[in-house]
Amino acid sequence: MKIVILSGAGISAESGVKTFRDSDGLWENHDVMEVASIDGWNRNMELVLDFYNKRRAQLKDVIPNEAHIYCQKLEEEHHVNVITQNVDDLHERAGSQNILHLHGSLLLAKSVKNDSLVYEWKDDILPGNMAEDGHQLRPGIVWFGEAVPAIGAAIEIVKSCDVLIIVGTSLQVYPAASIVGFAHHAHSIYLIDPAFVESYETKVLGNKLKVIKDIASSGMKFVFEEINKMN
Repeated sequence: MKIVILSGAGISAESGVKTFRDSDGLWENHDVMEVASIDGWNRNMELVLDFYNKRRAQLKDVIPNEAHIYCQKLEEEHHVNVITQNVDDLHERAGSQNILHLHGSLLLAKSVKNDSLVYEWKDDILPGNMAEDGHQLRPGIVWFGEAVPAIGAAIEIVKSCDVLIIVGTSLQVYPAASIVGFAHHAHSIYLIDPAFVESYETKVLGNKLKVIKDIASSGMKFVFEEINKMN
């Protein structure tokens, strides 16, 4: 069975990774648009670099939680693709193999002038750290105001899935939220959200959609057991 898991900030929140949509648009006391937009970068490169250096360092203090583990456990019996909006590496550390990062990764750096010059990067990015083209390095993350290069690949993956699991995302961030509408082949769609609010995206899923009003870890446990019953 082909399973696609679309994950968002809520799955990593249980590991202690901070989110911004639960705190009036503030992320670690910063206005999101100051630290997560191309305009913010252009205004204050040093602030943005410092912000992401701290987020990168935080990864050393967090570990995958049960929700990440259940995503991996599904791979033992099924073909699983994880499409994540998150920029952390918790899915990787939990053992998932097929992961597409829609919004990039904290552990990547790239040239400000050439998106194809991308480097694995585990330490701080500092002013003066240059790509091989001689331009400043920036976090390898898709910010507000930028295109999402991986969206096409994500849509193709969703088109062929038998089961879609949506966890840790309220489907409010676009274009990521729109990809659920391409799950035409899926016979079952699960949405795990303790504060579920119906939206246009969920309405179009019709009676295929099963909403689980629970946190990510216990919600994924429930879905894991449901899928095992299908075998």
